[in-house]
Amino acid sequence: MINFSTFIRRLCSPIVIGTIGLSLNALTLQAQETIRFGAPLPQTGPLAPEALKQQQGFDLWAEQVNKTGGIKVGDKKLKVEIVYTDYQSNTPRAVQAAEQLITQQKVNFLFSPFGSGAAKAASTVSEKYSIPTIAATASSSQVYDQGYKFLFGTFTPNDTLTTPLVKIVREKAAGVKRVAILARNDLFPLAIAQEMEQAAKASGLEVVFFEKYAINTMDHSTSLSQMKAQSPHWIFVTGYINDLVLIKKQMTDQKMESPVVTMIAGPAYKEFIEASGKSSENITSAAWWHPASTYKGTDIFGTPANYTKLFQEKYKSEPDYAQASASVSGVLFQMAIEKAGSLDPIKVRDELARMNVMTFWGPVKFGPTGQINSLEPPVLQIQNGKTIVLFPTLIKQGEFKLGVK
Repeated sequence: MINFSTFIRRLCSPIVIGTIGLSLNALTLQAQETIRFGAPLPQTGPLAPEALKQQQGFDLWAEQVNKTGGIKVGDKKLKVEIVYTDYQSNTPRAVQAAEQLITQQKVNFLFSPFGSGAAKAASTVSEKYSIPTIAATASSSQVYDQGYKFLFGTFTPNDTLTTPLVKIVREKAAGVKRVAILARNDLFPLAIAQEMEQAAKASGLEVVFFEKYAINTMDHSTSLSQMKAQSPHWIFVTGYINDLVLIKKQMTDQKMESPVVTMIAGPAYKEFIEASGKSSENITSAAWWHPASTYKGTDIFGTPANYTKLFQEKYKSEPDYAQASASVSGVLFQMAIEKAGSLDPIKVRDELARMNVMTFWGPVKFGPTGQINSLEPPVLQIQNGKTIVLFPTLIKQGEFKLGVK
């Protein structure tokens, strides 16, 4: 006969507790029918075009996964469910939305809000609750230098875009000496402008103008006039698509021309070309992915060509890097969950941290801060109404052209 105190000691032993925990996890998994992914997006407000791209990418991935029966977790397949919430292009609301998705909607995993600023702000929430989170649109190193363990990002650092750009211009346009920079005063646009300033100076170029504009600025005429007065050879402008379409129009109104005009990140989108028309010709940009890529992945999409085909079938248009990044964020969660064989957030986080895989997006390996460090982002130029890849050599489609002599 075992007395009561002995029974309690045995019940509370680590082996018994561990067995009970495993049993409870198994029961929870058996009861669960879907894996819930939270996606706070700026579905209204000035960043709404970017939110639509993100949602398209997430939805395409979820649709393809669910067609196969779902994500394999152990010996069971669970369907994907994406829970969206609109934070109205307002960063404090993005933080609130992330917390609400975790605490009220009970999502298993999280996609970051759009852009570096909102991703950084919301990362404190996912870290607080130990929820693995993938940022599909955050490139600034300031997002990842917080020492957090649950945040991962699909964009390489900003200098991986500016350094190749500067190298191409220096090699192909020796007469370009004077650079003017206009940057949206927001984390990513400002950070990449600062990277451009450093890269330009390091290459012997003179930065003759550097100005910031406030979020939601509608009249850029004063800044553009001041920039024009400096007679720059290279105009470099940062912002999001609505900003850049507006700035390009106001540049055209002021008859501003320069041998090199670079805008990041809008020209990678077909919407920018459609809105700007002929005035978009020869504008350079850079992004993290292009349909011309030739990777052969082990993920559900496999190749950029297959991804593009599926995207065109669903949305009747060609995808760009913003949609592809959202899709690969889902892909990476799927691969980590299947490798872990569990929905346990710690196990999934650990699989993301040690990940080293090839996908339709390219090779994915996360550095010690959680930011991807395995990609070589394409440099682009608009030629004849289409984005043409100038770099890297493997997927190069054309040669760099000057805008005006």
